[in-house]
Amino acid sequence: MNQSSGMERQPRRRSLTAKQAGLTLLIALVLSILAGTIELALDARAMQREIVNETRVRLDLVHGTAAEAAFQLNPELAEQVVNGLFQGGPVASVAIRDDFQRAMAERQRETEPTANRFAQALFGDILHYRKTLYYQAGTHATPQPIGELSLSLAIDSLAYDFSQRSLLIFSLGVVKALAIAALLALVFHWFVTRPLLKVHAAIAATDPHHPGRWPKPAMGRHVNDELGHLVASVDQLLQAFQRGLDQRDQLHQISTIDGLTGIANRRHFDTFLHQEWQRAQRSDHAISVSFIDIDHFKEFNDHYGHVAGDDTLRAIAEALTRVVHRASDLVARYGGEEFVCVLPGTDLEGAELVAERIQKEIRDLDIAHEHSTRSGRVTASFGVASSKPAHGGSSCEALLAQADGQLYRAKRQGRDQVAVQN
Repeated sequence: MNQSSGMERQPRRRSLTAKQAGLTLLIALVLSILAGTIELALDARAMQREIVNETRVRLDLVHGTAAEAAFQLNPELAEQVVNGLFQGGPVASVAIRDDFQRAMAERQRETEPTANRFAQALFGDILHYRKTLYYQAGTHATPQPIGELSLSLAIDSLAYDFSQRSLLIFSLGVVKALAIAALLALVFHWFVTRPLLKVHAAIAATDPHHPGRWPKPAMGRHVNDELGHLVASVDQLLQAFQRGLDQRDQLHQISTIDGLTGIANRRHFDTFLHQEWQRAQRSDHAISVSFIDIDHFKEFNDHYGHVAGDDTLRAIAEALTRVVHRASDLVARYGGEEFVCVLPGTDLEGAELVAERIQKEIRDLDIAHEHSTRSGRVTASFGVASSKPAHGGSSCEALLAQADGQLYRAKRQGRDQVAVQN
């Protein structure tokens, strides 16, 4: 089975600039075709007028010479006129006849001109010309008709000339359209697409955990238009998300952190212990709990006041965190002057060592306590218990009960000591 068959095929991403350029090019091509068609139709009419005017001018230019040849019955002069007309353009046939319709000189192409229906429609009605030749014997004499000059244009030559002109016009139109399309695409990319891509890149680079710190792009000239308003709206939305995340974090902190000491509270402790108990069951490792109770703390508060009591609780919480600093461990305020440590992956011997280090750290604080029954300084009692859930450990509640029992044993034995389960 093909390994990739089980994976979803990601759609191929297409560039916005490429789409914009393609659409602009398509519109330009369509418009160039329409404009070219109109321009070709106008050019066809202009070409018809040009052909008619040029042919009539040429006939007018040779009229006098042709009339002289017909009056004098001079075939050589007539032949010169015919050859000149025949060689001067797309002519199919030329003839000079006298007043009895006798040919004095004529010339025509060896092959008959042929053309399609389109050429016939364009030039079929402007191919044949007849001009009566008049000769005036004297200054005051009346011009008399003495013959006829006829000329026929070659329709295939006219069609070829038109096709060449059309190709040039159409090509220039397409080139102009493509140039305009490229210019429009460039301008549109610079003023619209490029700022949009900057906004997209900024959003894509935003840290989802800190959306309010997104790299807001500078819009420059777009500050007061739709792009600027878009960035402002996105910024407002991300800032609202950030406020929501901050409120969530604050609520989480309130629900899991003890407000006085800054360490975990009872709620967090309960959740953490159950999670670590289940993890210990799956991974077959030990978990230990140590209860810590400040000795004679009620008397300390009564004598030194609650402000000093609060300062002492904070100092002891800091001492605990200096000793218990592994990421997998937890220090929490269990309630009042009582603290608790959860030590996953630590057996009873290791937990006892940790408790003794905490005990020394508290002693080193050297906080005066006149009502202490032993040293005259603030001390604490410790109850330590350990269990391996995968090997007969009943429950985390039973582990807590064992640690609590050891704590009371330490108090009964005189306080300021570490009691460990047997």
